Amino acid sequence: MLSALMNLLTACWRPSSDRYIHAGSDPVGRQDGLLWYKDTGQHLTGEFSMAVVQANNLLEDQSQIESGPLSSLESGPYGAFVGVYDGHGGPETSRYINDHLFHHLKRFASEQQSMSADVIRKAYQATEEGFFSLVTKQWPKKPQIAAVGSCCLVGVICGETLYVANVGDSRAVLGRLVKATGEVLAIQLSAEHNASIESVRQELFSLHPDDSQIVVLKHNVWRIKGLIQVSRSIGDVYLKKAEFNREPLYAKFRLREPFRRPILSAEPSVSVHPLQPHDQFVIFASDGLWEHLSNQEAVSIVQNHPRNGSARRLVKAALQEAAKKREMRYSDLKKIDRGVRRHFHDDITVIVLFLDSNLVSKASSIRGPTLSLRGGGINVPSNSLAPCATPMELSAS
Repeated sequence: MLSALMNLLTACWRPSSDRYIHAGSDPVGRQDGLLWYKDTGQHLTGEFSMAVVQANNLLEDQSQIESGPLSSLESGPYGAFVGVYDGHGGPETSRYINDHLFHHLKRFASEQQSMSADVIRKAYQATEEGFFSLVTKQWPKKPQIAAVGSCCLVGVICGETLYVANVGDSRAVLGRLVKATGEVLAIQLSAEHNASIESVRQELFSLHPDDSQIVVLKHNVWRIKGLIQVSRSIGDVYLKKAEFNREPLYAKFRLREPFRRPILSAEPSVSVHPLQPHDQFVIFASDGLWEHLSNQEAVSIVQNHPRNGSARRLVKAALQEAAKKREMRYSDLKKIDRGVRRHFHDDITVIVLFLDSNLVSKASSIRGPTLSLRGGGINVPSNSLAPCATPMELSAS
């Protein structure tokens, strides 16, 4: 008993670099070069699979899955929470979201004693405001943090309801069984905010009628003010508050003309979906996956293979497509190191939540063990010691 406790304490306090070397056990997932994965695990309403592959010098994707209480009240709502945060310009914003958004959601769910679209919107707003405060504090010494942002995709299962919220171009896709044919159809649940979409460009023009250059086609890519593709994000303060669009921010980010109203928004699109018995699973993934796979291709891959390893299988399929586009072998792509790898594909995060209809119907009354897992990170049982909860970042070790 004593030796087991000592082993646990040693594992918890081991330096993070050493944790990677010993990260092959199932509770914390496994690592294979730039790929981190947890092939299977259990959340309150079913199983899940999770995988992250790094392409940038610093991993800009962050992600988490939380299962158990969704508020700090003992009588509060229970369920599952998924977050996929696709950073751009650096990892600071996505890391900040990973550390704060779920805590804000639990706080507002406690105040309302329930889960709702309003709770999720308030959690987004509080996270955005918190990051603004961080930028203000760091601006004198680290002004470039004003040009760092993140897409933010959230899924919450509470009771028999799935809430999906999004800013940016990550995506949540439902696999729904059609009993008559046995097919599983892909149904996109999230709205996207990328300037490549005609309706997003029209929205921007309607919000900025006095700015004919609000969206421009640059190198065959639609960009807002010629700088960024997404119209909604957390962070990117330089395009929301004019006082940060000045020196010492790098000239490539600064706009020549002042702006009176925020160019980007952090207001999430939130949709509410009553879950049906024939809803099989939901794929939550950053844009890096959808750049290479269609919704139906992704759903078919999950449906036609065992659940175990679903997320890793999706990442591999995307990487195979990325290699094919560059007329190279997948085995050769895997040898390319982070940083250089970004020329072939983006960071990719995938979380597949399988939906057990029996568990979904009972989830609001279940008081099972809690789960907290971060992509490239560590599993935190409810009764574990606090030091174990320190998130790990995916490295190229």
